[in-house]
Amino acid sequence: MAIGALTIVMLPCVGHTQTDHQPIAVSDKPVQPERNPPGDIPDTQAFVRYDSPLGFSLKVPEGWARREQPDGVRFTDKYNSIEIVVGEATAAATAASAAKDQVAALEQTGKAVRITSVKDVRLPAGAAVRIAYSSNSGPNPVTDKRIRLESERYLLFNNGKLATLDLAAPYGADNVDDWQMMAQSFAWR
Repeated sequence: MAIGALTIVMLPCVGHTQTDHQPIAVSDKPVQPERNPPGDIPDTQAFVRYDSPLGFSLKVPEGWARREQPDGVRFTDKYNSIEIVVGEATAAATAASAAKDQVAALEQTGKAVRITSVKDVRLPAGAAVRIAYSSNSGPNPVTDKRIRLESERYLLFNNGKLATLDLAAPYGADNVDDWQMMAQSFAWR
């Protein structure tokens, strides 16, 4: 009786580990949006006011994970995120200056950024710039999967400070009203 030979082939692991921080190539191609994207903020979502020690406040979804950073804060829930970073600036951004500076920086992230609009807007906190764009997410640390994101970036200036408010969700998620409410709730203290 013949017994078959068993061959074991060791293949290199594909993907990233938590300690593997290789940058995504600038030539990244857009990921196809999902048909039923996760990430809609439910109509029943409660919002709470977040008061930052950096001199601003805004309403955020209750229960989202919060991570304080030296220059701001980040709130996340699955692929949804809200991030506010405060830095110094000598003047307010305009749509023209943002189209030159901010758009170039976004496009250099290597995440297949596609800008859909850059425009001056008026918020209760004052004049602002709104940049709408889509991009690929970073890889999921467990599955290495990336998805297509839809984002809005608001640039708000006050007394030598520039707040950058980034709102992101899976492409096609219906968060327009919630994002508008959050941007409208931003206030300098």
